[in-house]
Amino acid sequence: MRKLTDHQWEIEKLDELRKLSVKPRLLMQSCCAVCNSWPLEYLYDIFEITVYYNNSNIYPESEYHLRLNELKTYVDAFNQLKNTSIDIIVEPYDYDQYKIDFLSKRSMDKEGSNRCGMCYALRINQALAYANKYGYDYCTTVMTISRQKNADKINGIARRLANAYPNVNYFYSNFKKNKGIDFSVITAKRLGIYKQEYCGCEYSVHKKDFDV
Repeated sequence: MRKLTDHQWEIEKLDELRKLSVKPRLLMQSCCAVCNSWPLEYLYDIFEITVYYNNSNIYPESEYHLRLNELKTYVDAFNQLKNTSIDIIVEPYDYDQYKIDFLSKRSMDKEGSNRCGMCYALRINQALAYANKYGYDYCTTVMTISRQKNADKINGIARRLANAYPNVNYFYSNFKKNKGIDFSVITAKRLGIYKQEYCGCEYSVHKKDFDV
């Protein structure tokens, strides 16, 4: 059996799904409007998409709400433009508990190392659990579109976690491909979407820049 890269798997899977008479349901874990723009454009005619916003990792709280509001505005506009009815599921924000349970234990990690992997895993696992509970056919994350994030690492984490949810298919992706990253940049500029300058983690931003 030939071994496919995740991107090759993605292309072949999409060709397969386009032949279905009914769109499968996809839960799309999202971090912001910019990262969500291309995945929605790319997949909306293949899946019945629900956006899943579970980002207690974002610091400070004002930044969390700014990104959420931008995402809501973008999805509303997308629904009107494409005549779709994509919903957004918003999990409760609890940064304090997230920091106590997880982030504080990784305070000495370098940027891009185990702390980031932990954060990816927590959010992907929560999305998989939600998809499993509510009968979604597929689950994915938009995080593979980010220039700062390694798609292979994210897909590897998802592959390991997905074993615990055999009723949900994980959609492996590299949304940077097919000029996806260019689309997101151009769309953000065209629509004036807020484009954050850090991932969201407290350790990736200077506290002095915020009134917290």
